Amino acid sequence: MDTTAIAPISIPTVLFNLLFGLLLSVFLAVYYAKLGDSLSNRSKFAPLLPLLSMITLLVISVVKSSLALSLGLVGALSIVRFRTAIKDPEELMFLFFAISIGLGLGADQRILTLLAYIVIMGYLLLRKAINKTLRLSPHNNLYLNVSLPLGSTTNENAFNFISTILGEELPKVDLRRFDTDGKELRLVFYFKSNKATTLAKIANRIQEKYSNALISIVEQNNLLGG
Repeated sequence: MDTTAIAPISIPTVLFNLLFGLLLSVFLAVYYAKLGDSLSNRSKFAPLLPLLSMITLLVISVVKSSLALSLGLVGALSIVRFRTAIKDPEELMFLFFAISIGLGLGADQRILTLLAYIVIMGYLLLRKAINKTLRLSPHNNLYLNVSLPLGSTTNENAFNFISTILGEELPKVDLRRFDTDGKELRLVFYFKSNKATTLAKIANRIQEKYSNALISIVEQNNLLGG
């Protein structure tokens, strides 16, 4: 058996697969750009999905015609280092989706690829519609940081006041940090909420009592490395 022999490649078939893959991946990119949940880089990331699908399709179409080319591809990929970290799970999911389109069509599995595409996209659209209808939105993981110069109050009084406010406004709060040097009190609380009005109310109530308090609220979900 000659492992170096290259099977003939049908140019019309490859062109049809490329156009078909472009169509599917463009719809995928439009969905990601318009309806994706990722908060960053959707407009820049989405146009890359069709390119990824077509490049994958081309590679599979070429290497499937020769065992030697397939082994060469494995060797080439083993020396390439991809150092860009994917921080958002949704980005990773759509990357795999685009690659899967290219793999399926590159292997001439058009019907299977189309069926899988319809099922997956149908699920994504149905989930989005249900969330919109029921007004389901994920709770953000938040950190409340309060820095309070101590003058007319004590650590205990300030801590009890702030803890009482958070207990009244939020269902559950965890104290993550308590620092003091006798001149300043620094508190860090962890909680979950999806209502901006609640956050504003908490900040206003604290500053009504302590006008010199420094308050910051940080969302943990989208921190780099989080």
